[in-house]
Amino acid sequence: MGLIAPSILSADFAALGQDITAITQAGADWVHVDVMDGSFVPNISIGPMVVKAIRPYSTLPFDVHLMIVHPEQYFAEFAKAGADMISFHWEAVSHIDRAVAMLKELGVKAGITLNPATPVSVLKDILPCLDYVLLMSVNPGFGGQKFIPYTVNKIKELREMALDSNPDLVIQIDGGVDAANIRMLAQAGADCFVAGSAVFRNRAIQENMDLLREQLA
Repeated sequence: MGLIAPSILSADFAALGQDITAITQAGADWVHVDVMDGSFVPNISIGPMVVKAIRPYSTLPFDVHLMIVHPEQYFAEFAKAGADMISFHWEAVSHIDRAVAMLKELGVKAGITLNPATPVSVLKDILPCLDYVLLMSVNPGFGGQKFIPYTVNKIKELREMALDSNPDLVIQIDGGVDAANIRMLAQAGADCFVAGSAVFRNRAIQENMDLLREQLA
């Protein structure tokens, strides 16, 4: 599939609208929006008001990744602000099935995110209900971290799990993705690649996107 979802966490926050326009023109597939609360992860980013403000700058799907405690309390706000898909962390929610159902009722695509050390086996029963799974390949909270190698085995295991119960499942990878490893991740079974630093580095957005796309060809 080879979807590229630039993370605006690495964009210029003083010019978010322009950067979102730039990644859209450069051939991005999704816009990845990292939401952090300073509690679930040691950083704070943006909320629904910012998503609403930047929504007019692109017609691409907005992929909102909630790295927050009690994410279900904010599903409706982010959907109203313009999120097309929302993922929440398995580790942050007690009633997983209920949370997934809430997202479906809101008309957005439902995803679950797993921290690096959380095994994909926890998804066995809920997998048929999901549109996508986001595997963190760094510990969430900050951009620019190094890729955790054992994520590759998690991708392969999850793809095998999904063959029977959810063959259309999109497997998304976030953390340390760049031109040096994106092809390997695709070969392991990943479909969508969140890239922050690899897209916005040196402000060479088009050049960086082209390089990533070449590796997926």
